[in-house]
Amino acid sequence: MTTLLQRSARALLASIVLAISSLPAARAADAPSAHTIVLVRHGNYVDDPRADPRLGPGLSPLGVAQAQLVGARLAGLPVRFDAMLVSPLQRARDTAALIAVGFPGRHFDIIDDLAECTPPTRRHEVIANETPEDLAACAAQLDRVFARYFKPVAGHERTDLMVCHGNVIRYLVTRALGVDTSAWLEMSPGHASITRIRVEADGRFKVLSVGDVGHIPPALRTGSTGDPERSLAIPALPLGAPDGGRGAAPGVATAF
Repeated sequence: MTTLLQRSARALLASIVLAISSLPAARAADAPSAHTIVLVRHGNYVDDPRADPRLGPGLSPLGVAQAQLVGARLAGLPVRFDAMLVSPLQRARDTAALIAVGFPGRHFDIIDDLAECTPPTRRHEVIANETPEDLAACAAQLDRVFARYFKPVAGHERTDLMVCHGNVIRYLVTRALGVDTSAWLEMSPGHASITRIRVEADGRFKVLSVGDVGHIPPALRTGSTGDPERSLAIPALPLGAPDGGRGAAPGVATAF
C-alpha cells in the first residue's frame, strides 16, 4: 500500500513539474509579436475597353518588366512571407503571378477588400465625379483591411505580402501614421513600388518605407508624380542625312 501511494505521489509530482515547465512555452505561444506588412503596388497598365469591367486591364509589357524586377527583389529578401495576398483586379493578379515565379510552391489568396477604390480626400477636384456613398464605402473597405491585418500577432513575428493598388496603400499608410486619412493623395508611390509597415508587439506603428522603387531603373519607372509616360515599344530610329549630309566625293564610288 505504501509503495502504491509513493508511486502515485511521484506520478502526481511529475505531472505538476511538467505542467509548470510548459507554462513559459505556452505563454510565449500566446504572447504578442511584431507584424510586418509589405505592400506592393501593381505594375504599369494601359486602359483597355475590351477588358472585363469587373477586373480591369492587365499589365502592359512595361508593367510585366516592372513586376519581374520587384519579384526578384522580394525573392532576395532574407524573410519568409507567412501570407501572400492579392487584390482581385487583373493588374494586381498579373503582378502577383510574376512575383510568384520567385516563390515556387507558394500561392496567393485573393482578398476582395484589397481592390482599388477612392476614399475621401481633401483634394475635391479629384473626387468631383465620386458619390458620397462610394467614398464612404471605400473608406469602410480599407478600414476593414487595416483592422484585420494591421495588428500584432500571437507567437512568432510574422511578415505578410500584399499586392494591391496606389489608393489602397496610401490610405493604409495614413492609418498607420495616425494622421488625417484625407491626406492620402499627398503621397505618390510608383508602379511596382514597395511600402513596408511594421506593427510592434505593443501595437505601435512604424512606417519603414513608402514607394521604394530602388529595384527599378530610372528609365523604367512610372506611376509616380513626375514620371513621364513610357512604354517598351521600339521608337523610330533618329537618322541624319546620308553620309552626314556631305555626300560622296566626286569620282569615288559608294558601296552599300
